[in-house]
Amino acid sequence: MIVSRHMPQGGSHPIMLKRRGFLYEIVTNKILFLMLLPTLIFFFINSYIPMVGIYYAFTRFDFNAGLFGSPFVGLDNFSFLWKSGILIKLTLNTLGYNLAFIIFGNVFAIICAVLLSEIRSAWFKKIAQSVMFLPYFISFVILSVIVYNLFNYESGFLNTMLKEFSTEPVDVYNTPWAWVFLIIIFYLWKNLGYSMVIYLAAITGISEEYYEAAKIDGANIFQRVWHITIPMLKPTFVVLLLFSLGSIMKGQFDLFYQLIGNNGILFNATDIIDTYVYRSLKVTFDVGMATAAGLYQSLFGFILIITVNYIIRKINDDYALF
Repeated sequence: MIVSRHMPQGGSHPIMLKRRGFLYEIVTNKILFLMLLPTLIFFFINSYIPMVGIYYAFTRFDFNAGLFGSPFVGLDNFSFLWKSGILIKLTLNTLGYNLAFIIFGNVFAIICAVLLSEIRSAWFKKIAQSVMFLPYFISFVILSVIVYNLFNYESGFLNTMLKEFSTEPVDVYNTPWAWVFLIIIFYLWKNLGYSMVIYLAAITGISEEYYEAAKIDGANIFQRVWHITIPMLKPTFVVLLLFSLGSIMKGQFDLFYQLIGNNGILFNATDIIDTYVYRSLKVTFDVGMATAAGLYQSLFGFILIITVNYIIRKINDDYALF
């Protein structure tokens, strides 16, 4: 008996399965889908089911009435945030700090990675990497203790040294503008090593043939770095930039909360959306307002990453995430 390749014995007709699209993919790749199933279940339970809570943003939440029994207020929560000026201040603070983190973080990481890649002493390179990477593993709680012991008005290291030189002590915790720089400095101190390792790995992957050809042409070390290393790091920089922009509206909550805490004097200069949402839930129990701020944060970040990715895809499709 002759069996057509289009009509196998037993099972469903291939053409029929192809017409069903996704069903055909499941049948032909069922093992892969089974391996993917635990991940899909995890994200469905932890990421998609909680999306029902978005409804809080449009209610004046009442603990006695519950989620769907609370009064529906439409866009009143968003309107209050906008008219009160809170939303503008939180947005500017969140964007400002994250842009500083992204720009300074990547620039210093590239500089450190380039410098380490040019060092020929293997033992010094390993020690330098370890020393720079170590702060990444220090918890934010420990960091807050370090900062407090540095800037405490009564017995902090800074004021102790100033007293030794007969200089008036500085009340850092009552100086909002100083924390704009301190937060950026401590963020870089803690995360610089991690970013540097990523760029250092990218530099390691650059073929030595480029550098050897440049040496033959008479290029010095600065010319080799500028014309070979930096251009080769561009794809890595763009990918890290896109990942960073995706969460640009999500501030470093642990960093801000542990360093600033509930010091209201510093809120004007340091308050971000994450800390405002936390205080709204913990202090005022305003679930509707907190959810409205969180929803605005997510939508803003989503629109931003889609827009930036679209622009990058138009410029160079190879650098786009999707």
